[in-house]
Amino acid sequence: MIVTGYGVCLVVSVVAALVMALRSYDHIDSYDWSMSLLLPFLVIIYWVKTQVSSPESALVLITVIQFGTSLLLAVLLFSMLRGIGIRPRIWLKAIVYGAVAALFFPAWQIFHSGDYASVISVIDTGDGFDSRLKGGFVAFRHYACLLAVVVLLVCVIAFLFSRKKTYSRRSVAGYLAFVAVWLALYAMEAFLNFDFSGLPFLYVLAQLFIILTYDQVHAHDIASLIRDSEGSRSARGHVAVGLSGTFLSADETALGFFPDLRTQRTDSRFREDSETGRRFLHMIDNYIGHGVDSGFLPSGNRTLAYELTGFSVRRSGATRGYLVGIRDATEEKKTRDKLRNFNSRLNREVAEKTRNIEAIQEKLVLSMADMVENRDGNTGGHVRRTSDIVAILVRTIREKAFFPLEESLARDIVRTAPMHDLGKVSIDSGILNKPGRLTPEEYAVMKTHSTISGQMVKILLEGVEEEALVRTAYRLARHHHERWDGKGYPDGLVGEMIPLEARIMAVADVYDALVSKRVYKEPMSYEKAARIMCEGMGTQFDPNMRLVFLSCRKELEAYYSAVQ
Repeated sequence: MIVTGYGVCLVVSVVAALVMALRSYDHIDSYDWSMSLLLPFLVIIYWVKTQVSSPESALVLITVIQFGTSLLLAVLLFSMLRGIGIRPRIWLKAIVYGAVAALFFPAWQIFHSGDYASVISVIDTGDGFDSRLKGGFVAFRHYACLLAVVVLLVCVIAFLFSRKKTYSRRSVAGYLAFVAVWLALYAMEAFLNFDFSGLPFLYVLAQLFIILTYDQVHAHDIASLIRDSEGSRSARGHVAVGLSGTFLSADETALGFFPDLRTQRTDSRFREDSETGRRFLHMIDNYIGHGVDSGFLPSGNRTLAYELTGFSVRRSGATRGYLVGIRDATEEKKTRDKLRNFNSRLNREVAEKTRNIEAIQEKLVLSMADMVENRDGNTGGHVRRTSDIVAILVRTIREKAFFPLEESLARDIVRTAPMHDLGKVSIDSGILNKPGRLTPEEYAVMKTHSTISGQMVKILLEGVEEEALVRTAYRLARHHHERWDGKGYPDGLVGEMIPLEARIMAVADVYDALVSKRVYKEPMSYEKAARIMCEGMGTQFDPNMRLVFLSCRKELEAYYSAVQ
């Protein structure tokens, strides 16, 4: 009866293995498929063992059964770990599988001695033969296997309690039930004298469980589901390329994009005499040499987008080649080009509007400066000339790198120079145009123009210009009468407390006053003006401006010779 049962188990197991093999799975699970092969193999060995009467043959079959069972438990352990979200490293697998082999290697060395089994007997039960081993290395293996399984089972159960809602309870419960029943049967058969083993029946049930739950278990593998779904309906094609530029494979979508790949020989380097071959070799060269992993390819009236990555056949293994993903990006490219053109046009319009606004502001400022100069008979043309001098000074500083001056600040200084005397519009004409020396009271009124200039600049620019330009204009207008020695106005700043833009403006302001004609004086000679300017470096002016002034002195004199 038992032998017949083993035969039924054998038929069911083989049929189940065939059903599993005939299913059209694009991707298989190595653990489940390993168990699907080991289980029918063990059932076959159990059935064969009932047909042999020789103790030597029985001994060989028992050894194979015990080795196969231990290997099955190792695979089952890794499958359980995978089910709860743990993917063992390859070195851990090597240790476990190596331990299984090490457990049986000594047995093969003492196979024909009494150390392996002290008693070997074959019994004819009337329904087949049963073999029994007692003592020796066999008993040790029984105890070692039982202890190892118990320890691992306890560890897995403890870990399950610590990881809630992160695994499929149904599949893990099935594995645990199988291990628990196997442990009970194995323990009873190890210590009790049963005529036949019940493990083949358990193995068949386990095999059926794997087949029936395979789809359900792998519904929890989101990466596999996404891969299968994209592979079935994605418009993306893929081409696999070897490290040396050899063609490995391509899917149908990729072959539709590049029909001449159908004639490309597998495992041969891409042909450089074909457009497609040159393109793929160029992709790889760019990827290796320049790190370019994506781009666009023209293809007739279409535009293809590609993405290139390295691939490995095994997880965490060495790179075996390159995988090129290709998709039709014609509409995407058109949209990108439209957006790029729109952005370019928008940037041009913004730049043009900005220039217009700056021009309007400049005209407004110059108009106000002209209005000031029309009231001030002493300083006709002063705003225009000092603005030009500031531009010369700033350019000299930048070209000869006398001290750090950022390009943005240099540009803002030149733009805001015409605003430095706007506050004079509020000064009484009698004081502004007085031909003689001002009284102390009149001079005190005149000095307020720098403070008022700073206030007017803020009113004109704040809210419509960049914060940096407003700050530069304010400092230049308010502090261009400060002195390096602290005797200037309105705040009595000393040394580098004076903003750089105001120090530059002070040089231009005073030099223009010296060499220009005023109603109360004739223009001073260039030599005398230069001597006075140099004497003032370190007292009235920033001493760093001495080299700047001397470097552009001839240019300044040429300028005044031309405008006067």
